[in-house]
Amino acid sequence: MLTFQTPLDLVRVLRPEQPVALVRPERVSVAAGWFQENFPGEVLFAVKANPSLWALDAMYEAGQRWFDVASIDEVELIAKRYHDATLAFMHPVKSRAAIARAYFEFGVRIFVLDCEAELDKILEATKFAEDLTLMVRMAVPNGSASLPLTGKFGCKPDAAPSLLQAVRLHADEMGVSFHVGSQCMDPGAYRIAIETVSDAIRQAAVTIDIVDVGGGFPVNYPGMTPPDWQSYVDVIVDAFENMPVLYNADLWCEPGRALVADSTSILAKVELVKDSEVHINDGAYGNLFDAVHCAWKFPIRVHRADGETSDESKGFKVYGPTCDSIDTLDGQLELPADLAEGDYVEFGMLGSYGVAMSTRFNGFGDTLTVKVDDQIGRSMTPEADVVELGDNVILFPFGGRRASLQA
Repeated sequence: MLTFQTPLDLVRVLRPEQPVALVRPERVSVAAGWFQENFPGEVLFAVKANPSLWALDAMYEAGQRWFDVASIDEVELIAKRYHDATLAFMHPVKSRAAIARAYFEFGVRIFVLDCEAELDKILEATKFAEDLTLMVRMAVPNGSASLPLTGKFGCKPDAAPSLLQAVRLHADEMGVSFHVGSQCMDPGAYRIAIETVSDAIRQAAVTIDIVDVGGGFPVNYPGMTPPDWQSYVDVIVDAFENMPVLYNADLWCEPGRALVADSTSILAKVELVKDSEVHINDGAYGNLFDAVHCAWKFPIRVHRADGETSDESKGFKVYGPTCDSIDTLDGQLELPADLAEGDYVEFGMLGSYGVAMSTRFNGFGDTLTVKVDDQIGRSMTPEADVVELGDNVILFPFGGRRASLQA
């Protein structure tokens, strides 16, 4: 993998014609290390957030050994690369063929479900194996999430007791899982979820071996300043201690965004500027899916190979490269007033659901991956908020408009 000190160095040398994923593996190592040290249970990385090999390897080197896989391709990817990894097939709806391959070919023993029909599939596809760990996904409130995940998955509270009883008959170990929603801004949401799940357990009167609190751990996007991760862990541990589960029950979590968000920025080339409109070579169908569809603010800076951009700014409407009119970013972005063709716009905090969401629609989609050594980050780990560039110490450097953040 090519390596540059800064994105501006890359722009000056390569002047790339395709989008570039600027990756910082050390940011993954820091976040993964924090969870390994501070979460009192198993930490399962949600592979869907970023299945890039450089990111997975950085996690593995930091001690990550458990993975939340949601497709047979993710199962195969992790099983073949890390032979000592523990895989949990955490998609609530799986094909029989995927279940059978996961169990018999790759040694997966952990499966999630949220209804009796899925339970039947798992039992039949594994030939009624007696060594299954079965996790019941339950629906819980998502009111504190910036991106709610309700509606598609999760057993409803009124159906949960009977499902728990049915699963207990077949599971070697049984657990409960839930998801409070992505980018959860309130640690108290985990307490509410745990209390909801606890009510169902009491009604079912079954023994529970595992509690999986899912993901939702937030990162520090511009305009979103959540509490620190430790406050989430504290609430989870306190609520877990009062659950009606076995005394030695295990506690799990499934961070995705939290481990990789600030590890990657996306560099897009300006192809055309007309009045207050800008067309770039990446967008909704590429690496900027989250930037378009979540309508969140992402840190942005502009690089110019042959000089600096203006200190003056103006609002631009930004369009992606495809011929689809919905390939556009929400609202307007404040960019240098003299923005021109050939400049490069860098979008930060896209290590999660960036390259992972890219498609080949309209013939676009090729992305170059390059490592950069400017260790900028906005995650909730204390050391992530400061970057040193030469003699300078800059807080949250993506906040600037200029392409002059260099040693």
